[in-house]
Amino acid sequence: MTMNPTIADIRKDYTLQDLTETEVDPNPFIQFKKWFEQALAAQLPEPNAMTLATATPDAKPAARMVLLKNFDERGFVFFTNYNSQKGQELAENPQAALVFWWAELERQVRICGHVEKVSEEESDGYFEIRPPKSRLGAWVSQQSEVIESREMLEQKMQEFQSKYENQEIPRPPHWGGLRVIPSEIEFWQGRPSRLHDRLLYTLLDDGSWKIERLSP
Repeated sequence: MTMNPTIADIRKDYTLQDLTETEVDPNPFIQFKKWFEQALAAQLPEPNAMTLATATPDAKPAARMVLLKNFDERGFVFFTNYNSQKGQELAENPQAALVFWWAELERQVRICGHVEKVSEEESDGYFEIRPPKSRLGAWVSQQSEVIESREMLEQKMQEFQSKYENQEIPRPPHWGGLRVIPSEIEFWQGRPSRLHDRLLYTLLDDGSWKIERLSP
């Protein structure tokens, strides 16, 4: 295969920071909170953007960008249409991977785990703080389905705006939160000469976390 020199020559040496076993918190959720707060402080564009990877029961993979909306020691939460492609895949095969990439900090976080729906109360709570047009959009969009035209989508939006004019917009039953409950979390810090730092947290049967260094 002939290499495209414009692409093949793209490279960057990572030199900003290092990542050592003595510096990280033994709790990966606390370590993630530390890194996430640093991403916020650096004013990165959409630091909560993450790649969500899913797979069908017969192992056909798919990936897309979604937004992290909450995290704690129970896991990492995003919201979606449960009837969408990702929603259906996770209903049939409730395993997922997440990737955060904070280029300006030369950092990546990879998360793998089991997926469950959040409670109705959590979904309601987040839906209520969404902007009104975003709440209407959850009713309008039949996410991932083929539609005839953009005009049809805008027409449906007008219909729902009229329907709920001067009314509280309820949460659609097909829309809500999903929580990725991690069994593995890897923190990656770019280093010179492609000798990157990679620390992997693995959940043990007793609920504690084992930390191991991976080869770059």
